[in-house]
Amino acid sequence: MKDRKIMDAASAALTPNYGRQPIALVKGKGAYVWDADGKKYLDFFAGLAVNNLGHCPSSVALAVKKQLLTLWHTSNIYYTEPQAMYGKALLKKLYPGRLFFCNSGTEANEAALKLARRASTDAHGPGRTDIIAFEGSFHGRTMGSLAMTGQKKYHEGFGQMLSGVTHVPFNDLAAVERAVTQKTCAIIVEPIQGEIGVRIGTKEFIQGLAKLCASRNIVLIFDEVQTGFGRTGRLFAWESYGVKPDIITMAKGIASGFPMGAMFAKEQIAKHLVPGTHAATFGGGPLACSAAMATLETLVKPGLLANVRKLGAYAIKQIKAMKKKSPMIKDVRGAGLMIGVELDNPCGQYVTELASRGLLVNCANEKTIRLLPPLNITQTEMNKALKLLGEVLGA
Repeated sequence: MKDRKIMDAASAALTPNYGRQPIALVKGKGAYVWDADGKKYLDFFAGLAVNNLGHCPSSVALAVKKQLLTLWHTSNIYYTEPQAMYGKALLKKLYPGRLFFCNSGTEANEAALKLARRASTDAHGPGRTDIIAFEGSFHGRTMGSLAMTGQKKYHEGFGQMLSGVTHVPFNDLAAVERAVTQKTCAIIVEPIQGEIGVRIGTKEFIQGLAKLCASRNIVLIFDEVQTGFGRTGRLFAWESYGVKPDIITMAKGIASGFPMGAMFAKEQIAKHLVPGTHAATFGGGPLACSAAMATLETLVKPGLLANVRKLGAYAIKQIKAMKKKSPMIKDVRGAGLMIGVELDNPCGQYVTELASRGLLVNCANEKTIRLLPPLNITQTEMNKALKLLGEVLGA
């Protein structure tokens, strides 16, 4: 089936809620994908920071194939070996606490919201359930996560948002301090705001949040759905800030494309999630956990995260050099292989032009091109992408 037939079939059958590129992908390997017409693309979008090991990594494929012939699904009423072993392995990369497995980032954030409120109610009684979040944030599209998302365009048309959520400016600790009240139970923050254009939290801001939360018995939630699993050059972004959040939410790169999310919580908070308080039918299933285990084992192999830091710094340096030649480039921001290139005009036309030349990227907001290549990208592939970017941006 050709691109056009696939697109026509999808347009006739599916809801129109995605602004899709006119490309129908049918195959992927490493940093490349192919469309139904046979065109090859260098993928610097990586399934929106999901395919952190590229497409169809052999280690993950073999693990899933083995599990596929053994056990697919039971229920969380029972224990399974893949879930238990993956939970044990992931906790070794964190610090003492517990994990809850689900299917996506928005579900992980819903779990965090419920747990923070439940823990606060258990400890302090009813009425201490307010959340502080940040302008420009993105936490998901289910109603609780949507309420925490600090972009009004995502709220339009859906009626009253969840009460008790206050949004304050990002990187403004004084604004947070003014917003805290006796009703505040949690603060949720992305250490790097991805969807608004790769805005990086300063060390002073993030560490200040941690100190504030500790002094006021407020739960600090890190949304690491996009920054987690190596994207910034560390396994998790909290490592770069020298803080240990009370709750961490994660998804995207966790299982190389298998639907999975997770919420981590310190022991004293996690204990409030008792039987009957929360659940996920498909959360932490055998297939997803097998994929997640193979993904984690590959990510922590010597050299991979160092490659992320090295090539990320190299890419930012090269794009900053382009900025001197191209007046349309206004700013370059990034950490590891999470990079935003802010332009002086809407970037949609440039994303389309890059795709026509064989490079897939996306707009993080109206004017920022976001680069999210696989973490095992090579120097040659990086140079190829930067060359195309420079050509299209007039640098």
